[in-house]
Amino acid sequence: MPKDTGARAEQRARTRKTLIRQGRRLFTEHGYGGVGLSEIVTAAAVTKGALYHHFGGKADLFRAVLEQVQQEVGEAVAGAAGARTDPWEQLTAGCRAFLSASTAPDVRRIMLVDGPAVLGWREWRALDESSSARHLGEALTSLIEAGILTPQPVAPLAHLLSGAMNEAALWLADSGDAQEGKQALDDVWAPLSLMLESLRDRDN
Repeated sequence: MPKDTGARAEQRARTRKTLIRQGRRLFTEHGYGGVGLSEIVTAAAVTKGALYHHFGGKADLFRAVLEQVQQEVGEAVAGAAGARTDPWEQLTAGCRAFLSASTAPDVRRIMLVDGPAVLGWREWRALDESSSARHLGEALTSLIEAGILTPQPVAPLAHLLSGAMNEAALWLADSGDAQEGKQALDDVWAPLSLMLESLRDRDN
């Protein structure tokens, strides 16, 4: 019996993983509104009953896909920041990593375009704050405590910077081919870095 239970659990895990993988692909290619449940279950080679066993419907599956995307972006931000030892470089490296990661087609469509529209701004922000936005808030807090940034409330500052970077990421995603995109990243990073520099406490 334990072996059967373990096998069933593994099958359920594989089914869920497949649904998320195929959902992510289809949402990226066609957008949330352009994908039906029948397309998802056909691509995943499962029944609608199997989908409803794991998710409440298309919106619930999309939420799981969005959580996966935001977690990956958050990990990219944390990885870039963690590779630096200087607190200021940790902030700037994390911000640039966010912009770079957000230009990927699946991240742009799922996280920046469809995410707020499908889940609503409040829920989208809650998910965002558990990933890359959380890292941004922690970095800002550390910089203020170290006297590198002018003392100020962290929450509104983090929201303002996050909004600026989300807009920059959307603009970058429409910048053309890879070479044009690299130049566009440099172009948008220049004013953003100046914006960040303006927050520094010049007395320290």
